[in-house]
Amino acid sequence: MIRALGPGSVSSFLKVILDVFYYVLWIATFLVAAIILGLLLISFDPQIVPRMADIRIMGAPPGLAAAIRLAGAELSLIGVVVIVQRLRRVFGAMTAGDPFHPDNVRRLRVIAMVLALIEINGYAFGLLDRFVLHLNRDGGLTINFTSWFAVLVIVVLAEVFREGARLRRDAELTI
Repeated sequence: MIRALGPGSVSSFLKVILDVFYYVLWIATFLVAAIILGLLLISFDPQIVPRMADIRIMGAPPGLAAAIRLAGAELSLIGVVVIVQRLRRVFGAMTAGDPFHPDNVRRLRVIAMVLALIEINGYAFGLLDRFVLHLNRDGGLTINFTSWFAVLVIVVLAEVFREGARLRRDAELTI
C-alpha cells in the first residue's frame, strides 16, 4: 500500500521533485534577469543588433519593449518560485508526518495570494502591452477562470488545514 505521509511516502517523493524544481526555477530567474539587463543595454544602442537578423523576443524586437515583456514574465516566475518554496515546506511537514502544522495554513494562504497576483500581473502587462507598447492590438483581456478557481480551492484548503490544526490542538489539550 502506498503511504501519503511520512518518510518514504508519496509526499516525500513530491518534496524531492519540488526541491529540484525550486533550484531550476532560481537558475531560470537569474537567466531571465540577465537577458532583461542585456535588452535594456541594447535599448541604449540598438546598433548592437545587426539589421539583417530578425530577432524577436516574446514577439518584440530587442530593446525596451522586449525588456518590459520579459519583466512581466520575470515577475510571474518569481511568483512561481515563492509558490514552490511554500509547497516545499508544506510537503516537508507532510513528510515529517505533520500535515496539519499551523504554519501550513499561512503557507497555503500565501500560495493563493501569489497565484492571484500572478494572474493580476498577466492582466497588467497585457494592458501595458496593448495600450502602451502597441504590440498586441488584437488581443483582449481574457479572464482565466481556471486560475481563479485554483485560488479559491487553495483558500478553502487553507481553511481545512486551519480547522485540522485546531482539532489537533484541542486533542492535545484533552486529558
